[in-house]
Amino acid sequence: MATTAPTPNPAPVPDAAAKAGPIFGKAAVFEAMAENAAVKALSELATDAKFDRKELTITVARESIVAACEAVKAAGYNFFEDLTAVDWYPQEPRFQLSYHILSHGMKERVRLAVRLDSAGLTLDSITPVWPSANFYEREVFDLFGIHFAGHPRLTRIMMPENWEGHPLRKDYPVEGYR
Repeated sequence: MATTAPTPNPAPVPDAAAKAGPIFGKAAVFEAMAENAAVKALSELATDAKFDRKELTITVARESIVAACEAVKAAGYNFFEDLTAVDWYPQEPRFQLSYHILSHGMKERVRLAVRLDSAGLTLDSITPVWPSANFYEREVFDLFGIHFAGHPRLTRIMMPENWEGHPLRKDYPVEGYR
């Protein structure tokens, strides 16, 4: 009786988007990922997009953040994971807010990005969509000075109430104000 040698397991094949490398620009990302739930949900709200290192980032206008959160929630993204900010000082728009949202069912993550100029540091709170954003928005307010309209209790969360300034801004003095 002849025996055959077992065939080795084939090497895993990366998905087409990851194999092609990073994709930049709304049109290119939305074309390459046309079947993605977040891409479908945000087709009318997105201003820019990128797919890099298996991470999808969709930029929306400041006035569309609540609608964008509602859209991805309706598309099956069920978990608000995190909100953070970046100060790109001295460039404008100066601040970028990144909302990380997860779908357990689809095993996918999307990052919603909003860019803010120094002159307009207010945008709508997403706590009506995801109440768990409450403390993240308070942290961004406390450390960067970005206001969230409609937030249920926008107060400092890390620094004392009488603290002057916002310590994670790049123009904040290293030793604080004296």
